[in-house]
Amino acid sequence: MLKTLYNEILYRPIFNVLVFLYNIIPGHDFGIAIIILTILILAILFPLSYNLIKSRQALSAIQPKIKEIQKKYKTKEEQGRELMKIYKEHNINPVSGCLPLLIQLPILMALYKVLINVLQPASLSALYPFVKHPGTINSLFLGILNLAKVSPILAGLAGVSQFLYSKLMMKYSPPTSQPSEQKGADIQKMIGKQMTYIFPFMIVIFGLNVPAGLTLYWVVFSLLSMGRDYYLFNKLYGKNKENN
Repeated sequence: MLKTLYNEILYRPIFNVLVFLYNIIPGHDFGIAIIILTILILAILFPLSYNLIKSRQALSAIQPKIKEIQKKYKTKEEQGRELMKIYKEHNINPVSGCLPLLIQLPILMALYKVLINVLQPASLSALYPFVKHPGTINSLFLGILNLAKVSPILAGLAGVSQFLYSKLMMKYSPPTSQPSEQKGADIQKMIGKQMTYIFPFMIVIFGLNVPAGLTLYWVVFSLLSMGRDYYLFNKLYGKNKENN
């Protein structure tokens, strides 16, 4: 049941959209089809990203109230209860920061399966009736890079783009909103900084073990996400500064 839902909700739609794009793009460039697919996925996820950044901005705005709660209430239970009231009042989800990653993982899994199968003619039976059968798909990007094989260059670019995106997110991260001692907050901050460097390294290792089409997706997704979030952060935080 779960496998069927996964195939029909994620795998098959991504598979068909990718083949459709490949069919209509002049020159039938597989890499450009992946880039356009990435843009479409970003567009679909835009409302989630907008609400996440809006929630971050709201979280920063209520920091004085959070500090008041920490001073007024002594136990963590009381603090936690009052914090939840504040979150509800301002429509803030304190765990919303995990949502983009949680959504990205199944998309990456589906895309990995698509990129493995789409180059096999037998797998094209998964096409919808209205999507033209391309016969065979040329996996070259710009006639040079074979996206069916591993690309160390794209793997490195994926790590760099992830590092830059992580730095941007750290820059605009709100202060810790959980009641904790300064030592605990310092440890949390240190772990966050370490992950800024460790996660991109993990992405490079990942990129060296998957088809280059997937690392191309990651590079484009990270760079476009960085541009989108930079715009949204400045738009929302700018308005907040003007109001203050």
